[in-house]
Amino acid sequence: MNSYRIIIADDHGLMRQGIKAMICQDKELAVIGEAADGVELMELLQKEEPEMVILDISMPRMNGIEAVTEINERYPAIRILILTMHTNAQYFYHVISAGAHGYLLKDDSDTELLPAIRTVRQDKTYVSPQLVTEVTGDMAAAYRDNKDMPMVHLTSREKQVLNMVVKGHTSKQMAELLCISPRTVDHYRASLLKKFKMKNSVDLVNYVISNSMVVPE
Repeated sequence: MNSYRIIIADDHGLMRQGIKAMICQDKELAVIGEAADGVELMELLQKEEPEMVILDISMPRMNGIEAVTEINERYPAIRILILTMHTNAQYFYHVISAGAHGYLLKDDSDTELLPAIRTVRQDKTYVSPQLVTEVTGDMAAAYRDNKDMPMVHLTSREKQVLNMVVKGHTSKQMAELLCISPRTVDHYRASLLKKFKMKNSVDLVNYVISNSMVVPE
């Protein structure tokens, strides 16, 4: 049986060694590469074909959230597990929105790394035990607060603009990327606020991230 191929990305060598040692306890898994930052990871992905990438959020040159976005766009078949020290749930919402499939805290990794890999490998979303209660509570609150909100139907261009708003692009940047005028971008932004019944872009982004909305383009 072929081993399940994994690449590890973390800027601390000792952490990579520890992760690798834990993974090697499972004979079905194999670490086929290591990277010290996001840029090195993307270069490695041009040479290797992993089925999963395990990466940290805080890395030099290209951080984990940027790397997740790149991987999701270039290699959509790769499963992504975040392994981080960040306990703030907003980081979880950001990486899941960017395309990650699991979020594991380093404090939980001794006992949860292999279960997290198995969960993500089975096409399920993994949430670290320390965050489960908070994330589940947020989901319930979001549903309760917006239970009367109708299904939102977006045009292809509105989906593009919404994704860019979530990623923090300005109207000027969006106009340049989409080859349209800033005024037209503002029109789309106003349309999104109206459709989602939000007062401003901050509320819109919080709603989209808190609901882990995936907006296909």
